Amino acid sequence: MSEREAADLVVVGASEVVTCAGPGPLSAGLQGRLTIIEEGAIAAKGGRIVWVGPETRLARSVAVEPGATRIEVGDRAVLPGLVDSHTHLVWAGDRADEFERRLAGESYSEIARTGGGILRTVEATREASLDELAAAAGARIDRMARFGATTFEVKSGYGLDPASEIKLLEAARAAARTRPYEIVTTFLGAHTFPREARGSAHARRRYVDSVVKEMIPEVAARGLARFVDVFVDEHAFSLAEAQMVLTAAKEAGLAIKLHADQLADDGTAQLAAELGATSADHLEHASDRGLAAMAAAGTVAVLLPAASVFLRNREQAPARRMIELGVPVALATDLNPGTSPCESLPLTMQLGALLYGMTVAETIVAATINAAAACGVADRVGSIEKEKRCDLFVLDAADHRQLLYQFGSARTHMVIARGRIVA
Repeated sequence: MSEREAADLVVVGASEVVTCAGPGPLSAGLQGRLTIIEEGAIAAKGGRIVWVGPETRLARSVAVEPGATRIEVGDRAVLPGLVDSHTHLVWAGDRADEFERRLAGESYSEIARTGGGILRTVEATREASLDELAAAAGARIDRMARFGATTFEVKSGYGLDPASEIKLLEAARAAARTRPYEIVTTFLGAHTFPREARGSAHARRRYVDSVVKEMIPEVAARGLARFVDVFVDEHAFSLAEAQMVLTAAKEAGLAIKLHADQLADDGTAQLAAELGATSADHLEHASDRGLAAMAAAGTVAVLLPAASVFLRNREQAPARRMIELGVPVALATDLNPGTSPCESLPLTMQLGALLYGMTVAETIVAATINAAAACGVADRVGSIEKEKRCDLFVLDAADHRQLLYQFGSARTHMVIARGRIVA
């Protein structure tokens, strides 16, 4: 008999353990598989999974240490902790009034022309202190965890000057230090152009130079972000400007992402593939050519259905076409104050299934292992496998399909992050 694994935590009594583990190569848009262990159990030590399998094999496979925590989940389904692979959750201020104005018929562009939109959030965020931003971000993370999320990608982008962008990344790191979640930070100084960079072509170029020559080097030197992201749009950064920013990021040793083809086919999906981006996000207007290039490059498509619904966009991301072409698909909330103030990843998943025609298996994989791949952390989160973090989402249901069937509800019974019960 082989030596048993030592454990200081065991999770038993599950109706099913949905591991989302599977072969490594991408296939039909899936990074993993919706592998299910009926009446499964999980053992962990020091916040890491040491064993997963049928509960009938637990005693012969695991040496439970004296004083170990035993969690009886009562005939409920256990999933990996969810991974939210696109958020902008560090900001100050509020834009609920703009939502009301849009409901009354004003467009996003009309609101922006009268002082609203991203730049309004930028003004409030620049004025907020690091402690205020960290507290607000931490509160949002805690609320999102109650919906099953245990890993978060967090972007900057509401500072748009060197000091404020650094402050946003520091706030995300400060919120992470006191919590047992996996936090991946992304520098998004190229979110849009600040007011002071909109007066002339020279001012615009000066801001691009600041991002490339000042902000990225400091972010990289201080280890404040894993990724650099750029929003490409006729009202934001051009393809040429994005290429400058992302080339500088790669030279600094940072991985890259892109806000791509959200409002028009700008050719950004193609650029993402050419530059080896980890993910391209939004993609409502992406062409088959761009998607095929992403499939060949292994670039993950991060889809954001809550933003489409909140903006009442008619165009939806072509998720089924992506899956047919072999693009790995992830789903994320796009949490932000203006276009997707959504803190529920399960609601996002439900919208993905209903709007995009994704299957239950595709949808759950899209918010677990595929989303982890989009964050560059699939080696440690996103599935229930040995050596990965013990991040678990226990449903208040025996069947994992209830997570999508119960529209508007997360069906949360318990959330475990790094072996600790957090919700």
